[in-house]
Amino acid sequence: MIHGAINHLLAAELWAREALMPFAGQIVEIRPAPLPPLRLVIREDGLVGRAPEGEPALVITLKPEAPAALLRGKEHFLHAVEVSGNAKLADAVMLLARDLRWDFEEDLSRLVGDIAAHRIAGAARDFAAWQADAARRMAESLSDYFTVESGLLASRAELESFAAAAARLRDDLERLEQRVRRLG
Repeated sequence: MIHGAINHLLAAELWAREALMPFAGQIVEIRPAPLPPLRLVIREDGLVGRAPEGEPALVITLKPEAPAALLRGKEHFLHAVEVSGNAKLADAVMLLARDLRWDFEEDLSRLVGDIAAHRIAGAARDFAAWQADAARRMAESLSDYFTVESGLLASRAELESFAAAAARLRDDLERLEQRVRRLG
């Protein structure tokens, strides 16, 4: 099922298949933390299939924080991934992970037509933006509550003041140590 979704994305982009073609026959294993590993073999046409038994050329391990990082964006997600194995294959796969996009509006237009797909996609984008805005506002409200009202967290100004005071204390201590050395 997963390889079918990946192939759907790859089939829409010739450059993506061409990036994988040199690695035909190689196995990629994806290890999502709580789930069993997903093993894929790269076919000669640049698509993927179920991998036979054998040693993977590339292992991609998703750290436990990967789902949360994905919500923050692709760049954050890519930092929550460990890659080992064939470096050239890893570069190709990471290029695909960074640049391959699903045009869901195009797929939807085949089902309901262009105008309806455009409106549905617009509504989905608006809903996602609303959710992101609500999450941002909630985080800001919680931050304000914990720093201002409850006093559980220090504000940025308090932290900067503390850091400056600690730096002054360190400098004063250093000067004192130099005086003691000169006297001794």
